[in-house]
Amino acid sequence: MYRHVATLPKAGILEVVQERPVRGTVERSYRVRQDEALVDEDARAGMTKDGHRQAFTVFTGGMMADLDRYLSRDDADPPNDGVLYRQGAVWVTPGEFTELVAELEALVARYTGRTPGDDRIRHIVSLALVPDRAAGEEGRASEA
Repeated sequence: MYRHVATLPKAGILEVVQERPVRGTVERSYRVRQDEALVDEDARAGMTKDGHRQAFTVFTGGMMADLDRYLSRDDADPPNDGVLYRQGAVWVTPGEFTELVAELEALVARYTGRTPGDDRIRHIVSLALVPDRAAGEEGRASEA
């Protein structure tokens, strides 16, 4: 994983925000360059399966770097700071799925334009949607 993360700054996806010496090596904290992190719908449509794997590796590497940067702070307090990582499954039709995605995007967009101040703390919201057809097929078989 470290080799993968190390390639991301070279690709311009991550940027180094802090370096500090630790036991003869250099510990780096990274953050995702938001201007480079978005893979739009047209780009996703033209990607191969391996391209999707690589993009997802970049995405999860960015999430890991964000969490590591946060946890490296002396004042990090995950339970009280609202750190949350969660996965859930939903059963939806294609139309309901389209509606769900639009609602999630609208919800996050409502908060992204806000600026620092008024006791606001910056939080990073990451979302991945992956079909789970194998589980769906197993679920239907057990219901019969």
